[in-house]
Amino acid sequence: MEKKDINEIEKKMKLANEGLPEKERILFSDVRPSTVGPLNKHLEQFVNWVRARSLWLLAFGTGCGAMELRPLMTSRFDMSRFGIAPRPTPRQASVFVIGGYASIKTIKRIVRSYEQMQGPKFVLALGSCTINGGMYYDSYNTINRLDYYIPVDVYIAGCMPRPEALIAGFNRLKEKIQAGECDGMNKYVENFDWYKKNQKQIIKDWNMPDYNW
Repeated sequence: MEKKDINEIEKKMKLANEGLPEKERILFSDVRPSTVGPLNKHLEQFVNWVRARSLWLLAFGTGCGAMELRPLMTSRFDMSRFGIAPRPTPRQASVFVIGGYASIKTIKRIVRSYEQMQGPKFVLALGSCTINGGMYYDSYNTINRLDYYIPVDVYIAGCMPRPEALIAGFNRLKEKIQAGECDGMNKYVENFDWYKKNQKQIIKDWNMPDYNW
């Protein structure tokens, strides 16, 4: 392949950072994300085994959606025995837990946090409001389907799910990771334009520069 062909491909892959000063453009990626393939068979099995036992948690709770996450950190349930540890920032986390309703105001924070997470990354939808809108399903200010905006690996139903249900959900996530069935990160990349179309239908005032907006 000639250099001019490579330059043409790179040009088509570029994403515009419209409105940003030149000095700020280097702070944000302007290239579409790409999929990540598995390693060789046996190495991938080992790596998935390790990933399943080291879940670094980023919690995004809205109101009562975060209520049952706290007991997991107490000695009664002790989530650390399952290899689960809370982290303060998206870039340090591998599991994104969204609990409670997602409003139009907060969905852009959810999307931004998800996109800042490094791969591999997994998503848990916690509670009825997150899964299908729950009691707010017909509200003008909430979304009904989180998986229209970011991919979801495990759903934990209930209003609100008890800590035991959360642990069951984490165990299910661990099973799926170890089996190599959690591929939401690549699904997001493969259906990138579809997810972005859905996001833009809801988010009208995206006032933060972003690498793929």
